[in-house]
Amino acid sequence: MTMVEIPHLQPSYKQPENINRLGWGARPALLLIDVCRAYWAEGFPLDLLSNPEAAAAPDSMRRLVAAARAGKVPVIWAQVRYNAGTMLDAGMQYQKSTVCSIWQDGDTRGMDAWLPGLTADANDTIIYKKNPSAFFATTLSTELQLMHVDTLVLCGVSTSGCVRATALDAMCHGFRPMVVGSACGDRSQEIQNATLYDLDSNYADVVSEAEAIEKVVSGWS
Repeated sequence: MTMVEIPHLQPSYKQPENINRLGWGARPALLLIDVCRAYWAEGFPLDLLSNPEAAAAPDSMRRLVAAARAGKVPVIWAQVRYNAGTMLDAGMQYQKSTVCSIWQDGDTRGMDAWLPGLTADANDTIIYKKNPSAFFATTLSTELQLMHVDTLVLCGVSTSGCVRATALDAMCHGFRPMVVGSACGDRSQEIQNATLYDLDSNYADVVSEAEAIEKVVSGWS
């Protein structure tokens, strides 16, 4: 894998004017979606490195994780995992995109590996999913309710796929989705910005890394 070192960039996404804001609740949790080697491996079909902002997203995620740990805010990782030898448990997703076989138990390519500095620790929660949304057919909603979380800070990949699906389901389950644009990535900046615009307009608040860090580092009210 080629890791591209780029300085932190000023995100190119511009918020729509005159939109309603959900605002922050008192008890945020940080959710990192599908963060693994496949998206930052040069030449791999899921590679996002041609988009400089997506290439820089792991650094933004690392700062968010550090802030969450400092504020003792729950850190949750949503990871894809398939365990049927025939990929039957991947459903129609596998019929559409066979590259998702990298998340099958026993696959030897190593594309599902954690990134340096972005790994779960013993106190974190890991949600294993088989579909784009981290909520669909998982225990995420129940676990968030039991933890008394009211706000979900979202980052990961890809913005137009699993981040969007999870943000929409978070809102539908009654949580406040806060999408950190600089900590998400997609294949092109056009796709990234269009998705953030739509989320910001209808389903979530798109927030800056600085705002998210300020909220999570201070912990729960």
